[in-house]
Amino acid sequence: MKTTDRLIQNLRIRKAAEHIPASGRLLDIGCGDGALFRHLSDRAIEGIGIDPTLDASSDHGTYRLIKGWFPQDLPSSEGFDAITMLAMLEHVPPDIQAEMATACARLLNPSGRLIITVPSNRIDPLLGLLKRVRLIDGMSLEQHYGFDPTTTPALFSTDGLELINAKTFEFGLNHLYVFKQPAGVLSVVQ
Repeated sequence: MKTTDRLIQNLRIRKAAEHIPASGRLLDIGCGDGALFRHLSDRAIEGIGIDPTLDASSDHGTYRLIKGWFPQDLPSSEGFDAITMLAMLEHVPPDIQAEMATACARLLNPSGRLIITVPSNRIDPLLGLLKRVRLIDGMSLEQHYGFDPTTTPALFSTDGLELINAKTFEFGLNHLYVFKQPAGVLSVVQ
């Protein structure tokens, strides 16, 4: 990962971290190398990160990183107080996005938060240019499915999650969506 990639990642993490509770269980879908957990090390957070690109699963004390796909490779566990998907929804094939949204709603504890960042569909040409001039590694750009970020609220609201925050950042090149599981809803964790 080049310095510019890390800078962009850190900006996204800081924006999402504003909405993650100070304590509780966190599931980071598409966790990469666990950067979000390291950023949150001053909080009483424990949890799981899952990503198919990891070399191997690993235990880091308060959190585990699991090599695998969400939701099928997530071990049975209790619910989560927060779930994050930072710059990963655009990599999810359209035919499994609804399944992923349903799994998030099922795993989220009452009053829990789902925090999603997704780039604008205008970003791909810019990222392609930055990759060509070697300012970024442009991880997995070939996996972008032309995801329209404005469809995110409808995709995740169908399972009862309430959209409580939606805004753009990084000059409109990224979108932040924060959903909340209603307090009266019980998570159904397998």
